[in-house]
Amino acid sequence: MSDRITLTGIRVRAHHGVFDFERAEGQDFVIDVTAWLDLGPAARGDELAATVHYGELAEAVAAAVASDPVDLIETVAERIARVVLSFPVQRTEVTVHKPNAPIAVPFTDVAVTVLRDRAWAEAGATGAACSADAVGAAGSAGGVGSANTVEEVQP
Repeated sequence: MSDRITLTGIRVRAHHGVFDFERAEGQDFVIDVTAWLDLGPAARGDELAATVHYGELAEAVAAAVASDPVDLIETVAERIARVVLSFPVQRTEVTVHKPNAPIAVPFTDVAVTVLRDRAWAEAGATGAACSADAVGAAGSAGGVGSANTVEEVQP
């Protein structure tokens, strides 16, 4: 499936990180999400109900990032993937940027990217990374499961 909806640069203030000051002070996280789905029915019928409402998707992603602080952005990325897959999509790519990460050398950005699909969601593996509130914000949850890819990027 090549049809997709892409949300780029969702900025959320949250309290994720391994250091106490990250939890106390918080910082901005920037999220990019691509959701693959068949956009043909929506395009042919010009019907919002036949696609994913990207405003609702953005709000659900932001709620997932803002909830329940965790140590790793890898955990945040999988939480977001679970939320995206609770919508009627076949797969998702989620990138979590942490532009103000506490790194001792000059850098532009650090990010993790996960690619997850419907089979992963339907496999039903569990994980503490996904809060019930975050999934609830997206509607009915699609489930959770095993990993496909994780990559770290540090320019």
